[in-house]
Amino acid sequence: MPLTEEQLVERFNSKQPPTGPLFGMTVLGVDQAKGVVRMSFEPGEHLTNPRGTIQGGIITAMLDDCAAYAGIVALGEPGFIASLEVKTSFLSPAFPGLLFAEGRCLKMGKSSCFLEADLTDADGKLLARLTSSAVPLRSNMKPKLVEAGSKG
Repeated sequence: MPLTEEQLVERFNSKQPPTGPLFGMTVLGVDQAKGVVRMSFEPGEHLTNPRGTIQGGIITAMLDDCAAYAGIVALGEPGFIASLEVKTSFLSPAFPGLLFAEGRCLKMGKSSCFLEADLTDADGKLLARLTSSAVPLRSNMKPKLVEAGSKG
């Protein structure tokens, strides 16, 4: 029996990829019908560049996680999402503190999928957008996840 949206949120928040605790990740909501995942991140000062803004590679990694979760939801069966290509457009600087992301699966196919994710600040200002092409890997292999709140 497939998991409900509430069960998916609970599962995503209890066990996360190793980057989840590093980025202060929380899954806020899932819309299975639309292939959408909403998340928050709370990156700290340790993830900034010398200018004091969140380093671009960190923003890309946060958005890649969010887009992948949307792909996993859209896949609708056990598996993984393997990025083939990602592009991040940085529209405004991101600072440490509470940030929000929304990931979307634009199209899910048998051998490829197309994803995107947006990062906003607490006021809703668009900071960055990631677009991704990826491979959906249908698999019953157990993912390597960590307890939420751990350091990996």
